[in-house]
Amino acid sequence: MTARRPSAYVSVFELFSVGVGPSSSHTVGPMRAARSFTDRVADAGLLARVAGVRCRLFGSLASTGVGHGTPDAVVAGLRGSSPETVDPDAVRDAWQHWPEGTELALAGRHPVAFARKDITLEPGTRLPGHPNAMTFVALDGSGAALATETYYSIGGGFIRREGEREEAATSPADPFEFASASALLEHCTRHGLSIAEIARANEEARRPRGAVDAGLDELWRTMNECIDAGLSARGVLPGPLGVARRAAAMHGELTSGASAAALPGEWLGTFALAVNEENASGGRVVTAPTNGAAGVLPAVARYWADLVCADADPRDGLRTFLLTATALGSLIKANASISGAEGGCQAEVGSACAMAAGGLTAVMGGSPAQVENAAEIAMEHHLGLTCDPVGGLVQIPCIERNAVAASTAATAAQLALRGDGTHRVSLDTVIETMRQTGADMSAKYKETSQGGLVVNVVEC
Repeated sequence: MTARRPSAYVSVFELFSVGVGPSSSHTVGPMRAARSFTDRVADAGLLARVAGVRCRLFGSLASTGVGHGTPDAVVAGLRGSSPETVDPDAVRDAWQHWPEGTELALAGRHPVAFARKDITLEPGTRLPGHPNAMTFVALDGSGAALATETYYSIGGGFIRREGEREEAATSPADPFEFASASALLEHCTRHGLSIAEIARANEEARRPRGAVDAGLDELWRTMNECIDAGLSARGVLPGPLGVARRAAAMHGELTSGASAAALPGEWLGTFALAVNEENASGGRVVTAPTNGAAGVLPAVARYWADLVCADADPRDGLRTFLLTATALGSLIKANASISGAEGGCQAEVGSACAMAAGGLTAVMGGSPAQVENAAEIAMEHHLGLTCDPVGGLVQIPCIERNAVAASTAATAAQLALRGDGTHRVSLDTVIETMRQTGADMSAKYKETSQGGLVVNVVEC
């Protein structure tokens, strides 16, 4: 007898998490891993004996880590910071500008010797567990290892410790388990529920309804604040590329009437740029499902809430949007990947586009079959998309790519809503195709800055 396949469902509060930019896999994940390592050292009663700490970054974390702020995030995590609560200013350049001869407060309370050279980058070494790997070592006064742990940053801020079995993405109390889109639709048909209602039932098996709604509202508040921050910020983004912020100027033209009639997608693009410019600057952002793709879903949701929704209070619709997107994102994470280092940008922006398309279709009154169709259309037209950040920065082509994907999500929803949900290619098929495409894709196109635009754009 074969073992029953576990459910794919991941809680909305895990798939969408509050953190800092510029990357969920290269900033948020490493910070969580470093914090986890220090907690384990402390829990083992070893903290007082630690005299120094080392971190080795491998593969993609090493290839694009400096541009993504990975060493800075590791320093913050070693200090005991968490992405959800850390001041973004405390992370920016924490390693880059580390003053030599200064001790590091491990776990926020135990001083140890530390220098920039204690974090090493080894792009030529790829560990078998995942392209995003890092190893931490705590040393005693004689230089002997007290504790050694390897972690993998598997996308979207999720981490896995080597030797630790990956937990099933569902609680045993989940009333609706599903490992495929077809199984999810079967639940909807059998019980007369929407995809959002299926997700809500699973969430309410974990926490009371009031807590679910409050958490959803807080996620949206943070997403919305990120948009607003991006719409008011001007100047040039950090790094050597000299990329200018554009969202504020575009928003000013759209709201003042100084420009000609808005073209389709201009509001979507403006909102998406705002989020991703904030992310690129290391600001507060919600993984959706990653930081590099964090602008797509908030842009589409804000567009619906501000310019389409006729309700005085759009909160119920926004909750539906997020819950629908969660169910779809769970399927992609379980059956393919949301990691650019593992699957290319199709796994990041493609996933975000599919989630946003499904969420928009749901709040526009679409059936579960139409929601599934919209997600399939959106993902299908991102297949093969490479992850080739110029200079290892989440700026070119990442920021504009979110704006384009937001428009694609709206188009996918429109196409699905004009049909009856019947279509030839299923969401399950396109997710499996994305997985296969990512496996076939050369490593140089998967967040290593070794191919694509990276080698053809001259950095000035």
